[in-house]
Amino acid sequence: GTLDYADLADADLVVEAVFEDMTAKTRVFEELDRVCKAGAILASNTSTLDLDVIARATSRPADVIGLHFFSPANVMRLLEIVRGRDTAPEVIKTAVGLARRLGKVPVVVGVCFGFVGNRMLEPYFREGSRLLLEGATPEQVDGVLTGFGMAMGIHSMADLAGIDVGYRVREGRRDALAHDPSYQAIQNRLHELGRHGQKSGRGSYLYEGRERKNDPEVVRLCEQLASELGVTRRAIAGQEILERCLYPLINEGLGRWSGR
Repeated sequence: GTLDYADLADADLVVEAVFEDMTAKTRVFEELDRVCKAGAILASNTSTLDLDVIARATSRPADVIGLHFFSPANVMRLLEIVRGRDTAPEVIKTAVGLARRLGKVPVVVGVCFGFVGNRMLEPYFREGSRLLLEGATPEQVDGVLTGFGMAMGIHSMADLAGIDVGYRVREGRRDALAHDPSYQAIQNRLHELGRHGQKSGRGSYLYEGRERKNDPEVVRLCEQLASELGVTRRAIAGQEILERCLYPLINEGLGRWSGR
């Protein structure tokens, strides 16, 4: 380990993985551009930010690429390889080869908000979160999704990734996301309360280590928010939960395939 950028001078490839803030990322790339050798590949782990803006912080945009590892990175097989406007073909080829050496499934994508994974996640999570306002509970939503075959439910996944991380992403793209005040209202309230997920011991669930427990306080928060926002609460069937979470995934994927 090291805390000195100068120690990266001989690296063939550097992956930046600071939090989702464009100012922080461009500062890192300015430093990498200064210290890294010619021909080094400079990669960003960004999940949503514009790779072309990051590349412009350097004098070598052809060497800049996105390598977005999904959390937890040691388990998840998908590796989004983000091709910037100026990324050189040999850099893309090297990134794909590296992904395969790591046992990942490489998917080359262009620059857009969320690329593939998080662009599809946004409407999926939007419905999963809205369902809590309307009367479902986190464990009910997650149970339906894991029962269908998902490895994790949407709320346990958000707790694992970090509720603060999702909040920063939304704040950074507020102009491009939904303006309905109910949009991700419960996630925003959890963030305000410092309930950042597993790392803080509280999110949509309570945690003792990695053990997840249901939290009645979250249900009360949902009831309070629903009252504030004028949302009528009701009993919600599992089939409705599945359709409202799954169909947005299908629709977003189809939209990308058709070139929307």
